[in-house]
Amino acid sequence: MKKWLMTVLFGTTLVLGACGGGGDDTSEPADDNDGGTVENAAAEELYEQSCASCHGDDLSGEVGPDLTAVGSDHSADDILTIIEDGQGSMPGGLLSGDDAQEVADWLAEHK
Repeated sequence: MKKWLMTVLFGTTLVLGACGGGGDDTSEPADDNDGGTVENAAAEELYEQSCASCHGDDLSGEVGPDLTAVGSDHSADDILTIIEDGQGSMPGGLLSGDDAQEVADWLAEHK
C-alpha cells in the first residue's frame, strides 16, 4: 500500500511540475525605440544576482550606497569602471565583460 501511495504521489508531482509555470512572461521583445525591455530584464537579473545584497532590491542601498539616481552623478563608463575595479569597500570584478557593461548602462539610466 505504501509503495502504491508513494508512486501515485511521485507521479502527481512530476505531472504538476511539468505543467506549471511558463505562461507568465509578459515582457515584450525589445525594439530600437522602447528602451530595450529584454536588455533591461537581463540587466536587472544580473543586478539581483551580484549587487542587490549590498545595494538593495530597489536600489535604495543597504550596506552599499543608494543607487536610485546613480545616473545623475555618473556616466555608464564611470559606473563600468566602478563595477570592474571596485570603489571604497566594494570589491572589483563582481561582474565583467558584457555583463558589467549591461548593468552599467542600465544603472546609468537611473536619474
